[in-house]
Order: sequence, then structure tokens, then C-alpha cells
Amino acid sequence: MKVRIALIAFGGNAILPENQKGLQEEQMHQAQKAAELMVQIIKKGYELIVVHGNGPQVGNLLIQMEEAANKIPPFSLDVCDAMTEGSMGFMLEKAIINELRRQSIDKDVATIITQVVVDKDDPAFEKPTKPIGPFYPKFRAQQLSRQKKWTMVEDAGRGWRRVVASPIPVRIVEAEAIHKLVAAGFTVVGVGGGGIPVIEQENGDLIGVEAVIDKDFGSSVLATLIKADLFIISTAVEKVAINFNKPDQKWLDRITVAEAKQYITEGHFAKGSMLPKIQAILRFMEAGGKAALITNPENISRALKGETGTWIVP
Repeated sequence: MKVRIALIAFGGNAILPENQKGLQEEQMHQAQKAAELMVQIIKKGYELIVVHGNGPQVGNLLIQMEEAANKIPPFSLDVCDAMTEGSMGFMLEKAIINELRRQSIDKDVATIITQVVVDKDDPAFEKPTKPIGPFYPKFRAQQLSRQKKWTMVEDAGRGWRRVVASPIPVRIVEAEAIHKLVAAGFTVVGVGGGGIPVIEQENGDLIGVEAVIDKDFGSSVLATLIKADLFIISTAVEKVAINFNKPDQKWLDRITVAEAKQYITEGHFAKGSMLPKIQAILRFMEAGGKAALITNPENISRALKGETGTWIVP
């Protein structure tokens, strides 16, 4: 019997909310809350892949490295991505294992450190726009720009910040390994933070690059490659809306690909918020995806029953 596969993507803020300090104990607690939601999906009969964001975690790691830069040479951004994939994967993996045992579900969990191939000629490399890491005083920003060839921008009077490219993911290096694990009954944590961006040289060698991959786009590529039956994006709102925050706001229960494209054309979805999520889902659907769902964490169980959330269908 063919297994049903669901892939869920949620942001790094789910493990490190803005109102918390980022203590290890806090993140462990948030991972446990996330695990309870993940197991709800498994109980619906799906084999599950979990993709998490890592923006706040990488940001904190870069701040730590800057503070210790005079004592320990800092790592490059691709290695920092790998470090957070490992640490967050551990927290989620442990929490999901514990929750499965608590509910008497016999299932194994594995975390895959995931590389994602991007095009070395992606236009994003010509004009980096994604801010990362700490704020710097002007003199330090100029120093880093000279020494490391970083692109630095002034940020609304708060200081100077590094910006990097956010290229479109092309291929998941470990997609086949993830697929085999899921087919064997494993719950998999992978493509953390959108994955570690790498470029493929002519001889096939992979080289890490200092960039950021949008986790929703990374998730979309993986969902397509493994032929997921359901692609879930967990976000801050229960449903998607058009005319958001306006008097004529309308919540959407179910939309088609054609309707989603029309809403994009009409400018209903904000660039830094809902737009990339809808675009990621459209990429998945146009590559043969069957269904996608957008909702907030606390309503995942109800949404899977069709009681809430926004469903996107062909």
C-alpha cells in the first residue's frame, strides 16, 4: 500500500518567539509544543517530513561569533546554517520521539543535514537583499566590507547590517535519502532553514555559498521531489485573506491555483509575508502537487479535518 506523505514547514520563530530570550530551556519547551502538533499529523495517517526555519537561531549564532571574533575565527554562513540544522534538528527529533512514545506510537525519527543546490548565476547574487546577523557601528561595517567583501547596508538608524543573496533552490542533494527514510516509516526532520546553499561545479563538486534560502521555497522543492500528498505551511494566521487588514477583508477557505494566481496579480499578498508562501505552494502544485494547506500551529488538527485553514487545490 502506498504511504501518504505530508510535509510541514514552520518558521524559526516557532522555536524562538520574539518575546523570549532564546534560552536553551525555552527552545526545548517550544520544540516539545511543536512535537505535539507534528504527532497530530502522524495520527491522521501521514508519514511526515518536518522543515523548520532558522532565522532567529542563525542570527543569534552570528552575534555570538562577532562577540568572540578576537578569540575564535568565525565560521562562514553556510557552516552556521549546518550548525543550526543540527542543534534544532536535535531538539525537534528528541521532542518528537518523546511525544511518539508518550502516545504509544512505534515510529523512528531522523534528522538529515540538508544541502540545497542553487544556480551560481542566480540574479540574487548580483543584488543581495536579505539582512542577517547583528547590527554594527559604521566603522566596523566598513572594516568588514573591506576585509570580507561583505555587502553592508544602513538599517533605519539602528546601525549597519550585512545583506546576502536569497537564491531560488534548484535541487535537494539528500532528497533521495529523505524519501527512502520516509518510505521506511521514519519521521524526518530536514531542509532546516531552507537548507544549506551550495553550488555545483562542472566536475560535480559541491561548494558552500554564503546565502539564505527561503524555507518555504526549499520545502516546495522537497515536497515536489518526494511527491508529497500534502504540503502544509504553518504560519501566524489561521487562514489566508484577501484585502488583509482592510474593511472588506475576506478569509479564504479553499482556493484553486488559478484563483491564487489572480490574487497575486491583484496584489493581495505582501512580499515579506504571505506572498512567498503562496508562490512556494504554486510551484509545488504546478509540478503535480495534489493539495496544500496554510494555517497556524494551534489549528493544524482542526484544519486537517477541513474545519479551518486555507486549502489550495489544483
